[in-house]
Amino acid sequence: MHHTELVESLRRQGYRLTPQRAAILEILSTSEGHLRADEIIARVRKRYPYLNKSAVYRTLDLLVRLGWVHPTDLGSGCMTYELHREPHHHHLICHRCGAMMRIDATVFASVEKILREEYDFAPALDHFAIFGFCRRCAQGIRNVKTKERKNR
Repeated sequence: MHHTELVESLRRQGYRLTPQRAAILEILSTSEGHLRADEIIARVRKRYPYLNKSAVYRTLDLLVRLGWVHPTDLGSGCMTYELHREPHHHHLICHRCGAMMRIDATVFASVEKILREEYDFAPALDHFAIFGFCRRCAQGIRNVKTKERKNR
C-alpha cells in the first residue's frame, strides 16, 4: 500500500495525523525490508530535526496494533519493523553465516491448522524468523563432525 493510502486510512479511522506520522508511514512504505526504530528516527529527523523519539515508538505501536506493520527480531536482539506486504512471508536465518531467506507463509498452514484443531489455539503467525543453518553451513558442520569422529 502506498503511504498516501495509509495516511487516508488513518484519517478515516479517526486517528490524528501529524506530519511526523505521515513521514514514518512514508519511510516504511518506501523502504525495502526491515528497519530498526533508530533507523526510522534518523530518517524522520532529516525532515523534522526536533522529533521526539517517543512519537516514533507510539506511531510504530499504533501501526503494529492496526496490523499494518510487523515487528520482528531478526537475531540482533533489536526489534525491526516492516510494512505488511503481499505475499505474506517469514524469514529463515542462518546462525553461522547470517544468511536470510524469505519463506512463504503458506508453508506454515498445516502447523496453524494443527494448533487450531488439536490445541484450540489461534496462533498469531504474522511475521517471524526461524533460526538454524543454511544448506552450506549445515554441510560444513556435518563435515567437521565427521572429521572429529574419524580422529577419535
